Amino acid sequence: MIKNGSIIAIQLAILWAVNQLGYVIVSWTGIPLPGNVVGIFILLLLLMTKILPLSFVEKGASILVKHLGFFFIPISVGLIAYGDLFLSHGIPLAIVIIVSVMVGIYVSGIVSQVLVEKKEKKKHEHSRNPA
Repeated sequence: MIKNGSIIAIQLAILWAVNQLGYVIVSWTGIPLPGNVVGIFILLLLLMTKILPLSFVEKGASILVKHLGFFFIPISVGLIAYGDLFLSHGIPLAIVIIVSVMVGIYVSGIVSQVLVEKKEKKKHEHSRNPA
């Protein structure tokens, strides 16, 4: 139990460090992106190049995803302070949010289908040509 907790703590520290690296890069370069977005791109690059194996962050990331709804509570409470903005510009904001969600869902679906097809293709090729 303690070992598992230590592994998760280390993995969360790795994820936090990559996130902080994104903020540092934004402050040094002035890239017009949020630091956490740059951090996500860095994490993606590290995972794709296998510099950082998925197993080094998988448990910590799954804990964060499991409790994702909890992280939206402060955002929801913060939105209450902008009631006047929502009353005056609510419809355009709603349209932007709905379109953004639809694009996100569409892109996620396409990416998942491509990844599943790629995995099945590898599986099929491996079953035809066993080593």
